[in-house]
Amino acid sequence: MTELIVKTYIAYLPIAILLTFIVARIFFKNSKIFMLDIFSGRQEIANSTNRLFETGFYLLSLGFALFRMKINKSQFITYKNEFVEGVRVSTEELSYGMQELFETLSSKIGMLAVVLGLMVFFLMFMLFRGKKKSAEGRARKEELQRMQEI
Repeated sequence: MTELIVKTYIAYLPIAILLTFIVARIFFKNSKIFMLDIFSGRQEIANSTNRLFETGFYLLSLGFALFRMKINKSQFITYKNEFVEGVRVSTEELSYGMQELFETLSSKIGMLAVVLGLMVFFLMFMLFRGKKKSAEGRARKEELQRMQEI
């Protein structure tokens, strides 16, 4: 029983780490163009900000994955009541087999995938919001320049 739980951990951890790194790599590789637009082509600050977002993404994602790693054994306990020589004896039995291993693994990886997806959408929202604010700032600056020319 315990060795199957350990096998679940051994399978879960590399999958969680790999999934996190794949999502991060795709997202932050493609977000550089938005950062450059937000920071008006200033590559140094755009790259720096992108790296800070990436670091935060890794910390949150991997922290959540590790936080969700623990398997609650109580859900796999079955209780039996038997009468031995007229006395009721209660026993606990842990039942965790291959089916429970795959169900637990899919539940944990599925939850991680949902959280990663939500984080990507939140970061996209932040990028689009930053792009909008940047465009508004540039428009105001251009308007002030036109007013000064008059």
